[in-house]
Amino acid sequence: SEQINAIASKYSGAVLLQKKLKDVEPIIRIEDVDGARLVLEFADEIERMLGSKMKSMKVNTAEDADLYHEYNASLQFDYFNALLVNTMDEEGNFIELGGEFPLEENEHFNRLSVNTLMSDIQVPTNVYNKDPDILNGVYMSEALNDIFISNFQKDPTLTWQYFGSSTGFFRLYPGIKWTPDSNGVVSFDCRNRNWYIQAATSPKDIVIVVDVSGSMKGLKMTIAKHTINTILDTLGENDFVNVIAYTDYVRYVEPCFKGKLVQADLDNREHFKLFVEELHVKGEAKVKKAMKESFRILARANGQGSLCNQAIMLITDGAMEDFQSVFEEFNWPDKKVRVFTYLIGRDMTFSENVKWIACNNKGYYTHISTLADVQENVMEYLHVLSRPMVINHDHDIIWTEAYMDSVLFKSKAHSLLLMTSVAMPVFSKKKETLSHGILLGVVGTDIPLLEVMKLAPRYKEKKNWTVAQWSKVLFSDESKFCISFGNQCLESGGRLERHRIQAA
Repeated sequence: SEQINAIASKYSGAVLLQKKLKDVEPIIRIEDVDGARLVLEFADEIERMLGSKMKSMKVNTAEDADLYHEYNASLQFDYFNALLVNTMDEEGNFIELGGEFPLEENEHFNRLSVNTLMSDIQVPTNVYNKDPDILNGVYMSEALNDIFISNFQKDPTLTWQYFGSSTGFFRLYPGIKWTPDSNGVVSFDCRNRNWYIQAATSPKDIVIVVDVSGSMKGLKMTIAKHTINTILDTLGENDFVNVIAYTDYVRYVEPCFKGKLVQADLDNREHFKLFVEELHVKGEAKVKKAMKESFRILARANGQGSLCNQAIMLITDGAMEDFQSVFEEFNWPDKKVRVFTYLIGRDMTFSENVKWIACNNKGYYTHISTLADVQENVMEYLHVLSRPMVINHDHDIIWTEAYMDSVLFKSKAHSLLLMTSVAMPVFSKKKETLSHGILLGVVGTDIPLLEVMKLAPRYKEKKNWTVAQWSKVLFSDESKFCISFGNQCLESGGRLERHRIQAA
């Protein structure tokens, strides 16, 4: 025992600590702190601060602008394209959609060059920037510019404000010059962002079913894999998923997930992608077995998945056998599970069969013949799943988990800024489309986690805390908050949800 005591004293530094405490004892004051009270006060302050951010989500402005805008298929309209602004041709003239757009370095926006008097428009490379849908949407959403400016003047702590359109364009305030990748491509699509997907749809259980029979070899299989990965990218932590492949038998892409749904968090999505890449074609396709297994997975998930939407995504180059009996047994007449079908390749021989499956199960049919078709066609399912929410005009506000945004920042130092996003869906209020449930897009704003940290008790004494320590501030749904210490949580109302910090 004497040896243990000697070793403990030597390596614990207890003697040195006692000496230091005696040196400062005259100036130390011990104060009792009510931890539970501090946490609740902290939560109240966060709620007030985030409540003020929510007030900036003026969806009525966008909805009214659309209501009074008459669609014009031949509309000619110049706007500031974020990729092209301040770009001149060889003769020194500004190119089309790339007019003069003043930019100044701004400390509040991480020293990026921005225009705080105007928003501009980012359009992905795979979306035509003068498509009539884009031009009409950009023209309609001009009304948001004054709202963005007014919000920033009223609340200078606001950062990025934006509107992500269902057609693919992204209105961003303050306006910036968008930088493409090394190949000159702008791959950023606002519709793939977590804030857009969470605001546009309710939580969902998804089973992705892919045909890996011999007829899917070559380009078809490449397109099918890209389609699976794109579907996975549209899922978030509130969703549940599994992926199965079929020929004349059914197998799970990840055998460890056999017979169940798993949370579609970043780790699981990336894990699935690794296994999808290893898929190889062989044998003859028997879709009937695969559909039965998919329905069984979703039936077993009752009470354990998202408790909301359920859907099957069928990716195939054709369906030959009699599959009606499967739907009669598992899905009709209630049709609680939607079935979305993706016909792969140029061959249209079995298109009617694949279309029939979707149309008779409240889904959507799309034909994907090239890799360029994948993105737009996959996004269609989000519009279908959003219809009930749109028809009911449920303007639910969502908060994302904390994440590090590497899209808008030029350097890694800038991108290591933790933030959360608040977003709300924007619907069409036109009478002729009201029953169709048309989602116009999503409005949102970002809030750096630093703004939340500043509200923490004794923040000034804790400025040297690590990111991991401060990331203990977690957000739940319905804008409720929880501060977590180890495994103990003190909650300020609402259903508690735990989120891990992820790089987005």
